[in-house]
Amino acid sequence: MVNLGCAKNLVDSEVMADALIRRGMKEVKDGKNAEIVVINTCAFIDPAKQEAIDTIIAQVRAREGGETIAHQKIVVAGCLAQRYAKQLVKLLPEVDAFVGVDKIGEIGEIVEAVLAGGNEKVYTTKVSRLVPDFGERRFRYTAHHSAYVKIAEGCNHACAYCAIPKIRGRHRSRPQRNILREIEELVRSGTREVNLIAQDTTCYGLDRPESGETLAGLLRAANDIPGDFWIRVLYTHPAHWTEELVRTFAECGKVLKYVDIPLQHISDHILREQRRKTDAAHIRALLRHLRESVPGIGLRTTLISGLPGETEEDHEELCDFVREFRFERAGVFPYSREEGTLAAKMSGQVHPATKKRRANELNMILAGISDEIGRESVGREMRVLVDAPGIARGEWDAPDVDGAVHVDPRLPVGEYATVKIEDSIAYELFAEGADLRDV
Repeated sequence: MVNLGCAKNLVDSEVMADALIRRGMKEVKDGKNAEIVVINTCAFIDPAKQEAIDTIIAQVRAREGGETIAHQKIVVAGCLAQRYAKQLVKLLPEVDAFVGVDKIGEIGEIVEAVLAGGNEKVYTTKVSRLVPDFGERRFRYTAHHSAYVKIAEGCNHACAYCAIPKIRGRHRSRPQRNILREIEELVRSGTREVNLIAQDTTCYGLDRPESGETLAGLLRAANDIPGDFWIRVLYTHPAHWTEELVRTFAECGKVLKYVDIPLQHISDHILREQRRKTDAAHIRALLRHLRESVPGIGLRTTLISGLPGETEEDHEELCDFVREFRFERAGVFPYSREEGTLAAKMSGQVHPATKKRRANELNMILAGISDEIGRESVGREMRVLVDAPGIARGEWDAPDVDGAVHVDPRLPVGEYATVKIEDSIAYELFAEGADLRDV
């Protein structure tokens, strides 16, 4: 199983792997000896699509060059297959099957058909309607102590730059009881960190108003599950934060004071062009309210630089905004022109060099802020979760996307520890007893 893309994709890979294992197959670590290779792809932006194509071509060439077993089958799954299956059949005839996101629940039957020499190559539907109600049966690829739990699928937003609704379909929430059952099982098995994910977690339950289920209610119910574990919420949208959700973050001890809230921009002009459903006044008021209401909060955001029509004034406004709110964690991405989106057709496309320069300027500002925030941590005690010998994460560090805390390598992996911070370099913190020879 080759997984590309985001954590939501990773959950899909875990589901597919479990389905195949339950049919008597075994996972092999060396792809050379695999009878079937499943490549789960991303198609969100051009670099992700290119990575997927490069990975597929490399696997095809390895098979053709005799580097793998001769009868190896190659299956391409996920977003790329969902979005471009018909084109890919012609472009990559060497691939044995293309499986869209709506068909991952049928991967067992599909793979058996491929292995039996079936001629069908495309397994997908025009519109994805799959509800992710399969969380209890997964072959985990994350560390035993940290897991992702997908609470919904799809997205109802029509952001001008994004193709996800066309790929993943409209928002569909899982029933709360199923999510809680999955979390309970994870905690019983020793999981110390539960990361709730969806395209927009704050939309949870809004598609099923008769249920009365909301993200705030889900968090409060999860907070009541016995056990010592963190609950981290990823991918919230600024348009759907409620007062009850803010109070939930403040009052629930297991819910980390870490708010992942992709804002994309602050200029009203650009926010309108992006179709973000928010304006600068709303965003500023929400961030100030979160700072005031949730003691110890860490704000994480992502920003897009260079959307069509973005002026130097818009860019400077975004730079000033970043300086003002001093996000504890942040990422900046140059705008990627995605076919089939509104932004792709807009006039005033920004030159690639300008997009890159503006993104670099923002990253330089953020680097300086992160260095200041890191220095503010020196001398403090911090509770961390140990990921590997000598490497841990704090409350403000989501897996794979944020920083790390270098700790005493003797601390047990998969458990919490309280450490004292002695030094910092941007997002990297160094605690007492850390072995710095390999840093």
